[in-house]
Amino acid sequence: MELSVYNIAGKDTGKKITLSDEIFGIVPNEHVVYLDVKQYLANQRQGTHKAKERAEVSRSTRKIKKQKGTGGARAGSAKSPLMKGGGRIFGPRPRDYHFKLNKKVKILARQSALAAKAQSGDIAILDSVSFATPQTKAYLAMLKALQLDNIRTLLITQDVDKNVVLSGRNVPKTKVTTAGDVNTYDLVNAGKLLITTAAIEKIESSFSN
Repeated sequence: MELSVYNIAGKDTGKKITLSDEIFGIVPNEHVVYLDVKQYLANQRQGTHKAKERAEVSRSTRKIKKQKGTGGARAGSAKSPLMKGGGRIFGPRPRDYHFKLNKKVKILARQSALAAKAQSGDIAILDSVSFATPQTKAYLAMLKALQLDNIRTLLITQDVDKNVVLSGRNVPKTKVTTAGDVNTYDLVNAGKLLITTAAIEKIESSFSN
């Protein structure tokens, strides 16, 4: 697959880049994409949720009323989950939601996400992205020049560029990451991928089988 290379002013540089069929030309595997996204979201959860159960609430243990003869259900103490202020039945407890995936599964998931974007025409290749100083206005101007100012975008660079990261940090519906840190969730979540030519080389070397 061959794509044109643009600059940050939205102009075609006249250069072409050929994407590797080993990554961008495969048939996307939707199931491994689902698994990788599921793992990413699960690993974001702190799992610190907790509700007090019957044994943990601080209330009187005195028997509220006699066992029989009242015409109502028996009530043992004010800690009962049926009472206001009582413990919660089967409440949430702290737990770890993390789980592991095979390295090959995660690589295939990233390959599938990239292939799906490439085959749907949702990848734009940039010659390079750099700003003299951190400036949100410059980042917005780049998106507008590329006609992507109203689309959720993911910019992938080769390495961390502090000025680029700071420029795009406050822009809604956009994220800046590096080729080494890109994950399946971000790829799927973006409407359009902006990838520098240097990042393409790093992606192809990292995700090749």
